[in-house]
Amino acid sequence: MANAAEIEAGRAGAGRYRGPAQALHWLTALLILSTIPAGVIMVEEGTSRPVQDALYLWHKNVGVVIFLLVVARLIYRAFHPAPPLPGRVPPLQRRIAYATHWLLYLLVLVMTISGYIRVKAGGFPIEMLDALGLPSLVPRSDDLAETAQNVHLTARYAIVVLVLLHIGAALYHLLVRKDGVFQRMLPGRR
Repeated sequence: MANAAEIEAGRAGAGRYRGPAQALHWLTALLILSTIPAGVIMVEEGTSRPVQDALYLWHKNVGVVIFLLVVARLIYRAFHPAPPLPGRVPPLQRRIAYATHWLLYLLVLVMTISGYIRVKAGGFPIEMLDALGLPSLVPRSDDLAETAQNVHLTARYAIVVLVLLHIGAALYHLLVRKDGVFQRMLPGRR
């Protein structure tokens, strides 16, 4: 358990993420969490065609937004490194947290890029990009589309596991350890 001084330091803003990092985190998290059920339901047999169409539209276009948010987040993080974890976080947990964060970034990029390739190589629209007049970055190719789809479908399991691990760790710090780690990413007073 954390002592009172560490908890107060966590509440006071010591080691907190800055506002832009918090905003990018929570917006990305909400969008990712929305694409997971959409991705599952849109390919379910028995789902009505209008529901499938709406979910495909959402999934594809939100994927573009997620990609842009993650790129922005990585650029921001290059100039504003993550604040250090409190000293009472054990070294093994530090390493796991570090690896989990970078694997999440990597998997989100793999998911968004493979999704883009699947759609564009398959000859389908990404309405947001098409409305902007952006040309496809990949050629029309059924083989490429199938490969990208296989990557996308395989990586989904890993990203769901990492998202659950990340949420579980956050809740562990909030409810069990009560060490201020969770509060570092909460918007509010510094």
